[in-house]
Amino acid sequence: MAQNRSKHLGQLAAWIVGALGRIRDLPAWFRSRTTARARWIIGSGLAAGLALGVGLAWGAWIHICDDCPSIAQIYAFEPKEATSVYAADGSLLHEFAVERRTAVAFTDIPPHVIETFVAVEDRRFWRHHGIDYVRSFRAFLDLLLGGFGSGGGSTITQQLAGNMFSSAVDRQDISVRRKLREMKVARSLESAFTKEEILEAYLNQINFDGVYGIQSAAQYYFDKDASELNLPEAAMLAAMPRAPRRYNPIRNPDRALGRRNLVLTVMERQGLISGRAAEAARAFPILVQQGGHEKTTAPYFVEWVRQIMLDRYGSRLYEDGLKIYTTLDPNLQQVADSAVQAQLQWVERQPGFRAPTYAETREWSAEDLAVSEMPYLQGMFIALDPATGDVLALVGGRDFEDSEYNRAVQAVRQAGSGFKPFVYTAAIAAGIPASEIVFDTPIEFDQPDGTIWSPRNFTGRFLGPITMREALIHSINIVAVKIGVRVGIETVAQYAHRMGITTEVPRFPSTAIGSASVKPIEMTEAYSVFANLGVRAEPRPILRVENVRGEILWSVPVEREEVLDAETAWIMVSMMRDAVDRGSGIRVRALGVPRDIPVAGKTGTTNDLYDAWFHGFTPDLVTTTWIGFDRPSRIRLDAQGGQDAAPINAMVLKSYYENHAAPAPWARPSTLVERDVDRTTGLLANAWCPVHLLYTEFYLPGTEPRETCDVHGPWGTLLRPERQEADSAAAPITDDFEF
Repeated sequence: MAQNRSKHLGQLAAWIVGALGRIRDLPAWFRSRTTARARWIIGSGLAAGLALGVGLAWGAWIHICDDCPSIAQIYAFEPKEATSVYAADGSLLHEFAVERRTAVAFTDIPPHVIETFVAVEDRRFWRHHGIDYVRSFRAFLDLLLGGFGSGGGSTITQQLAGNMFSSAVDRQDISVRRKLREMKVARSLESAFTKEEILEAYLNQINFDGVYGIQSAAQYYFDKDASELNLPEAAMLAAMPRAPRRYNPIRNPDRALGRRNLVLTVMERQGLISGRAAEAARAFPILVQQGGHEKTTAPYFVEWVRQIMLDRYGSRLYEDGLKIYTTLDPNLQQVADSAVQAQLQWVERQPGFRAPTYAETREWSAEDLAVSEMPYLQGMFIALDPATGDVLALVGGRDFEDSEYNRAVQAVRQAGSGFKPFVYTAAIAAGIPASEIVFDTPIEFDQPDGTIWSPRNFTGRFLGPITMREALIHSINIVAVKIGVRVGIETVAQYAHRMGITTEVPRFPSTAIGSASVKPIEMTEAYSVFANLGVRAEPRPILRVENVRGEILWSVPVEREEVLDAETAWIMVSMMRDAVDRGSGIRVRALGVPRDIPVAGKTGTTNDLYDAWFHGFTPDLVTTTWIGFDRPSRIRLDAQGGQDAAPINAMVLKSYYENHAAPAPWARPSTLVERDVDRTTGLLANAWCPVHLLYTEFYLPGTEPRETCDVHGPWGTLLRPERQEADSAAAPITDDFEF
């Protein structure tokens, strides 16, 4: 290529010499063939033509940038900076930007970094006024010999003009007109800014293969700030702007190494570094340590934040360099991610699981996987601080790269038995005590289509008389339906809405056992009412938003509202504590959550085994877990919320309380009435009641029983013969089955 270039230059020089000779002989030739008058007319015409040409050229130069930014616009220009998203501990989660960019001040860039770019991009930068005429003439010769694209003569200032004003000068345009416009803008830049300001803007704008600015490039390629770059690293970055993709050290390490060493050689020739320093730098290997920007922590949470911010700020999200401080706890998030993945793999190994596993789908082609509907088992998890509503962890799916569909905040799924606490809350608030005896016996409902709906329990068994407390603990369907109908499904729906459910709650008896569809994030919000003893906390993923100057643009307040009296809430909490300690949620304890940690919760499984839930809470943490398929289908033959979903909650709680003190149990309101009752009758215990049937119940004032147990004692079976089988019926069932 060098030989061809020399040959072309020789031919061009010979042509120029010949042309100059002919021009020198032109006056004598002209005088010998024309009269004086003709020479005057022709000379006048040439002079007029020359004047006209000069005028047109000057006018074109003056007006070539009529649509270029004015000096005022240049002064007002602010680079489009990436918006940074931070976790609760201050660590960087992600950046949002059309061009990933973080500005850095000129004074924070080491001199050797600046010298590498000046050496390779514009060695006469400090001496010219925006246009390097020597370099431009050389580029003009290259253009004549090789056409457009054969060489570049743009100074750093001209490159900045092209980068900054892409709306006025198309970056893909390589015409003479574009070059002239760049020169015009470059002259304006040089008159408006100091050399240091121009270099700062240039280094914050330059493209490093999709990463913009020296600071972002340093973080992306070397996982460090620009101020920490050594000479070989600086030379590597300075090697990229001429052809960013070609010299990307991740994509093309060999080409990048050769180009970097060339930059070091150029610096040595220019006297910027010694031969010894250049030799040492050339021997330095390329140690790319890609920063964490591509591997986003909590991608579903970050995407949720992005959607909220986009609704509020629009395109400013990608341009203004905002700082978003979120509520996410990175440690808890990591535990939640691991727990969800581990439990889903466990479910896939169980007998009766028939769907493709996640591992199997890794062998499928991309065309076999839908954009938002994955064929493998999915999971979702949310952890929320009930005091503030802060979302501490959120898992919206199994693989964000496969599907960005956020099952935590977007999915609408049948609630299953997780809806039953709303039924019992309405009952307690209506004055029906937790010790109320309800008969677990068949019941039928006429349907509008003429059919009959008869709810059933999972085991197919009916337990006869049972307290409302025991029915919730063991998730008995028949009792929940009877209580729901008794207090009114309309009342149940109103309580659900008041506590945070915004989806439609059908006014049918089946609603009492969870036929309504709900959003997981709203169920978490609703259960915060129990954790807060009556106060609903609205989920909050964002704490505040600041601009580049650190000024607060949006401070997100804690949204709390009292929606339930503390007495009713406390009774419900005590019932759901029993559900974890000895009922359908006992697997939480079996998996090692210590007894000194007060945990309450409710399992949930839909009657078609499509959805498995667990809602758990302590005084300072509320969690919701769901597993199922995007396209509803049976999880497995024996799917249950207690076995399939609750272990995720258990793993998270165990980890959380290894680093946090166990909270004190919920304080019992002093207005509640405490009574010892017989669990077979729900009445006050007497001296003859068997010890194993005695327990302490809590009541809203005025709802406590007044009568004494009439079953146990010398008279009991004579007065109440229908209670003869009550003792066996009252024994707690151990099956972790519920609908």
